[in-house]
Amino acid sequence: MSKLVKIIGFNSRKALNSRINSKKKNKVLKDFAKLIQINKDKILSENKKDVFYAKRKNVKENLIKRLALNSNKLKSIINSVKTITSFKDPVNQVTSKWKRPNGLEIKRVTIPIGVIGVIFESRPNVTSDVSALCFKSGNAVILRGGSEAYNSNKILVNLFRKALKKNKVNENYVQFISDKSRKIVDYLLSKMEGSIDVIIPRGGKNLVKKVKQLSKVPVIGHLEGICHTYIDKEAEDNMANKIVLNAKLRNTSICGATETLLIHKNKSKSVNLILNSLVKNGCKILADRKIKKLFKGKSYPTNSNTWSKEHLSSIISVKLVNDVKEAVDHINKYGTMHTDAIITKNKNTAKYFIKNVKSSIAIQNSSTQFADGGEFGFGGEVGISTNNLPPRGPVGLNQLVSYKYEVYGSGQIRK
Repeated sequence: MSKLVKIIGFNSRKALNSRINSKKKNKVLKDFAKLIQINKDKILSENKKDVFYAKRKNVKENLIKRLALNSNKLKSIINSVKTITSFKDPVNQVTSKWKRPNGLEIKRVTIPIGVIGVIFESRPNVTSDVSALCFKSGNAVILRGGSEAYNSNKILVNLFRKALKKNKVNENYVQFISDKSRKIVDYLLSKMEGSIDVIIPRGGKNLVKKVKQLSKVPVIGHLEGICHTYIDKEAEDNMANKIVLNAKLRNTSICGATETLLIHKNKSKSVNLILNSLVKNGCKILADRKIKKLFKGKSYPTNSNTWSKEHLSSIISVKLVNDVKEAVDHINKYGTMHTDAIITKNKNTAKYFIKNVKSSIAIQNSSTQFADGGEFGFGGEVGISTNNLPPRGPVGLNQLVSYKYEVYGSGQIRK
């Protein structure tokens, strides 16, 4: 096992020795998109195997939703690769330059990070997005997908490697760990600091927690997505209703789904409109005492753990607050610095909220489900980062580079 992982790490480092120009990168990505299209039926067939086995293993419904592919999802995967292809190469870009009084010319220039290890669950689109983003940004990637998506991941990686080979590029820019043993993950995290530069976990709380505890290399990721939507006293009711329904129920299994709804005390008349809409669409309401008094429909009591809960299902926690300050305080106490939104017509209130929540993404008058690299125009993402250090939010192409300083002199020496 250790020998296998070491070889994979060595091969990734070796692949980086051959730097690829922008033209060739784009040719590889175009060929990859074509291969997905040509092999559409094979991919869907492999995915059906994964869904079948996942159901037999009683994998949670929200994970099966993430796992299952169809024609539309494949079209989205292809479009994502095409979008990434169209972007400017983020490597070797001069982000700033200046001249010192002594004549030294200094430039800050972008470079690849190196070898990126990605550990993820369920979603085959992660395989495609991550491979495309890492390759375009000049990084080698080692993929360790969940066993529930084994067949889907394997065929997508094989197609990417086929596109690399066709263009005479080292196939080990993209590698897939086919061994399903969980011990592989432990080894990857704790014994590979000489081979891997960054680890990115994509999955549930337990996976991310384990990665952060064991990893000896930097981690880009978030532990949970406890996202909030706050309805301010100056929110327009129909807008609030529409946004909350989308933020909670469009896709309950993603990390950008709203888990807690905060409502200003002056909007008490709007409580029934919004909560009834949620209930009619199959959502369970966990209401604090004040909301419970106002809401005429069925609700369930909150407890001390409610506000720290990422439901990832059709359940929402609801609390009445006195003002925007209390909303911000609540979010900063219980939130996970992922994505939080305010619904209000008041620009000053919105500004206070956006400037004071600690979230990596703060939104006015829109759904928290826009917390996504594709929706940000990044073409895709390798994950959402809630780290205090950069990168933060959706990690796309331009977040997958580091930089170096290039200094040009003409014989200067320091006194």
